[in-house]
Parts: sequence; C-alpha cells; structure tokens
Amino acid sequence: MIEWAVISILLGTLFLVLYLYVRQGSRIESRAREIFEAWQAAEQDAVSRWQTLELERLSDEKAKVLFEGWRAREEEAIRADAIRRSESVTRGKVTEHLVPFFPGFPYDPRDARFLGSPVDLIVFDGLAEGRIREIVFAEIKTSRNPSLSRRERDVRDCIGKRQVSYTLLQVPPGTDE
Repeated sequence: MIEWAVISILLGTLFLVLYLYVRQGSRIESRAREIFEAWQAAEQDAVSRWQTLELERLSDEKAKVLFEGWRAREEEAIRADAIRRSESVTRGKVTEHLVPFFPGFPYDPRDARFLGSPVDLIVFDGLAEGRIREIVFAEIKTSRNPSLSRRERDVRDCIGKRQVSYTLLQVPPGTDE
C-alpha cells in the first residue's frame, strides 16, 4: 500500500510538474511572441522610416535634376532672346543712321543730323541750300507697332506746345586751357 501511496504521490507530483511545465511553456511562448511582435513592429518602423527618407532623398535628387534641366533650357532661351533683341536693337540703330539716305526720305540727307536720344534726327530743312525753312525733330521707329517712350512723348509734347527756345552759351575766357 505504501507503494501505491508513493506511486500516487509520484503521479501527483508528475501531473503537477507537467501542469507547471505546460503553464510555463505557454507563458514563455506568449512572452516570446510579445518580444517577436515588438521586434517586428520596431523593424517595420525602421524600414518605413528608411523608405520615407530614401523617397525624400530620391525626390529631392530628381527635383534638383529637373530644376537644373529647366534652368539650363531657360538660360539658353534667355540668351537666345537677348541675342535676338540685341541684333534687333543694332539693326534699328543702323537703320536710324541710314534713314536719311533711303528713297522716300522727304528731306535732303545733308540737312539731317543724327542725335539718337531723346530724338533720333533733327532736320534743318533747306540747310544744304543755304536757307533753313523749318527745323524738324524726327523719331524713327523700325518696329511693326511703333510707340514713343515717355521721354520721347515729353519732347513731342514740348514741341507741340511751342516750348522750344534757342540759347547762345558763351564759354568764359580761360576755361578752354
């Protein structure tokens, strides 16, 4: 009978150890799952942060490349436009000098004096013949849509209002030395 009691105690102890083992195993498994899930979440956060930073870096890099391409094209267009405008201005200035020699110029070319600014020409009509009949202020425009600048309009308005005069300026003796 003692044997049965010892066997019962041993079996009870065995069941108790088995119960504690299973319970501890489920705790260990649960804790291992928690640790794994925390590690997995941290890893996903790290990957997500890396992806975000990498996307930002690549976006910045692409934006910089696109901007540099746009800037190069715009600079080229601006240069081409500046060259075109410069050529146009040069042609206009040459034309302004040559207009008195063009057919259809209503005055004797010898009577025209180039001033350039704020009016292009002053024509002393009749000067070559020795008798001035009229003084003409002429502005030459080569563009398709000619318009006067503010200064040119001011000159035109002063002439129209007859606010024109003639002055003799005497240089004081000794200032030419």
